Order: sequence, then structure tokens, then C-alpha cells
Amino acid sequence: MRVSESTIPTTPSASWVECVRQIPDPRAQRGCRYAWTTLLTLICAALVSGMPSGAAIGQWVHEHAREWQPWLPTAWGRIPSAATLRRALQRVDVAALEACLQTYTEQALAAPSAPSAPSAPSAPSAPPGGGATGLQALAVDGKAVRGAQRHGAKVHLVSIVTHAQTQVLGQVAVAAKSNEIPAVRTLLQDRDLQGCLVTLDAMHTQHATARLILAQGGHYLLVVKANQPDLSTALTEWFAEAAWADEQEAQTTTCDVGHGRHEHRTLTRRLIDTRLLGLMGWPDVHQALRRVTWAQLSPSGTQRSEVTYALTSLPASVLPPALEAAWRGHWTIENRLHYVRDVTCGEDAGQAHCGSTPQALAALRNGLLSLLRRCGYTKIASALRHLGASVPRTRRFLGCSRLVT
Repeated sequence: MRVSESTIPTTPSASWVECVRQIPDPRAQRGCRYAWTTLLTLICAALVSGMPSGAAIGQWVHEHAREWQPWLPTAWGRIPSAATLRRALQRVDVAALEACLQTYTEQALAAPSAPSAPSAPSAPSAPPGGGATGLQALAVDGKAVRGAQRHGAKVHLVSIVTHAQTQVLGQVAVAAKSNEIPAVRTLLQDRDLQGCLVTLDAMHTQHATARLILAQGGHYLLVVKANQPDLSTALTEWFAEAAWADEQEAQTTTCDVGHGRHEHRTLTRRLIDTRLLGLMGWPDVHQALRRVTWAQLSPSGTQRSEVTYALTSLPASVLPPALEAAWRGHWTIENRLHYVRDVTCGEDAGQAHCGSTPQALAALRNGLLSLLRRCGYTKIASALRHLGASVPRTRRFLGCSRLVT
């Protein structure tokens, strides 16, 4: 079905261009041929049209120069070269960029929803963990930008994302010669987590991280693996024994068929016996979880199984079905953000590594993917092709209803 420009959804609150306008210009005032907002808007237009790298962005802008010229009055009929766009990405203040995108996303989530894109399928039900616990579920995880690492630039970013809507609420870079653990605490520090459940993988099953989440008003769900050997052994031995009545053991079972496998999961919860685990210092922990996963791969028929454990501060009133949904929902960040950036947006195929470029591109992709989903696009690859087929359509999506200056 052909879709006219007037039917493309606009930004739910302020336009994307208005968000970009808040990002400070790092250049000296003298000798600037192009407005800073102009450069960033063109970069974003190329990204949302499916361009995966700096070279592709420059080529896309050059090939659509005639369509953009009327919208760039301060450029005297000129269009920025690929080198100019690359320098803009290298010099952008990534801390200010991340802060602007965070504010923009939070304000958009608080605003009334925009109409869905008519060319996209209707939005599916919320992914697992979106609200089964009665709390807003947030996943925290890290991702390496592998394309940059081919040139020796270590770029590892940690993000916090809502389970249900896949909205990126923040991202920070892991410091050189460090790891994700302090970066996650930086990301969570001073963040209001009232009414939120934060899910993290086994690397972040740390006492200090759990205390920080509680201090910010939230709840946690932490996966337990071999990096906490004493805790893992204690949980394994405890669940191997029959449960006492006051431990209120309960189970839920879920099954899925798809993606070349049949998967069967059984989650068992027990209320924490403080006599067993209290000495380990886990703050305000109320429930321990065991998850047994069995999968059969087709067509080979290969079978595999895994047993994992978790701790959560959620109270006894939160039952196994909601706990299972929250645990599974954590992988939203991998399946609907990191994978999309890697494969659909071509992040790891690109080798941009100079200055701020890798993190700036990752941040802009995060923001644009969040915007696409708020506007009702559920198939991101299709959405990029749809927007990339028409410059007027892309301009409208970004909110360029007037000249970019």
C-alpha cells in the first residue's frame, strides 16, 4: 500500500529536531559554514534511512542534496561533505548527547502516545516482564561496539532499557581498563527507581549494586551463576532438598515452539530462609528462584538443559508467573535493541572509531529506535526501508516541518 507523506507519524511530543537543537555545538563560532543542528539532522536522517556507517551517511546526504537544499538556508545552497559530517560525529559531546536523548525519551514516555504508523503492522502485546509484577521492568546490560575494536578502540557501552516498550532511558561508556560493574552503578546513580524492577545478568550480582537499587527506591532481580560460587552452591544444595512449609514453594511452567527449537521452562520460587542465606549479606532479599530450561533443537533433535538461579527483593505476593515473565523480559535488551543495532543497523559492521564517533552513533541509534517504536513501527528493518525511500517522509518523521537552522 502506498503511504503518503501526511500519514507518517510525527514525534509523540517535541520533534526530534528540537531535541537535536539542545546538543551543544563544540566548534568555534568563527568560520562555521553549517549550523550544528543542520549537521546532526542530516546524520540522523541518514541513520533512520538505514545507512550503517560514516561513509554511507556521507554518500546518502550527497545523493539527496537537491532534496535537502531548500531546507538548509544557512548553507548558501551547499550540502555538507562526508568529511564534515565525520568531523561532527568525532567532536560531539557524548555526555551532553546522552543527557539530551534521555530527557527527550522520558518526556515522550510521559506524554500521550502518538498514533501508530499505518504502514506497519499493529503493535503487538507488550514483551514479557512489561508489567506482570505491577512495576516498570528495566533491563541493564552492556554491549561492545566490535567494529571500532578492529582498530584498537575499546568501546563498551552499558544501557538501561524498559522491558515493555524497549525505550532506552540511558547509556554510559565503560571506562578504559575497567568493566561493566562500576559503569552500571554510574548509570543507576541518582536515578529515581520508585515503582521499578531492575533486572541484571550474573556479572552484576553484587552486594553494592543491590544496595544501590534499593537506595534509589527500586527492586532487583539478579541472576546467580558461577561468579558467585558460595551463593550458587548454597542455592543448589537448598533447592535439592525438600521445601519447608514456611518457604512457600511454588512453580510455574511455560513452553514455546519457534526459532528452530522447542523450549520448556520450569521456575520454582522459595521464600528466603534467613538462617541459610542471611549471613551472605544480600540486602532485603525475599525470594530465591530456580529456573530449569530444557530445549530441543530441530531438525537435528539435539537436546540441551540448563539450571540457573536468581535472587530478588520482590515480596512473597509476587508469584512465579510474574517472576518468570520478568526474568524472560530481561532479554528484551538483547533481542530488541542490541541485536537490532548489530544486524539491522549494521553497527558492528561499521568500523568508525575516531573520537566520539562510535558512542555518538550508538546513542543516536538508541534514540531513533526508541522513537520508531513509540510511533508504532514494530518491524525495524521494514521501517528503515520505508523511511529511506522518501526524503520528505524522513523529514516529517524527524519533525522538520520548517527550515533546519
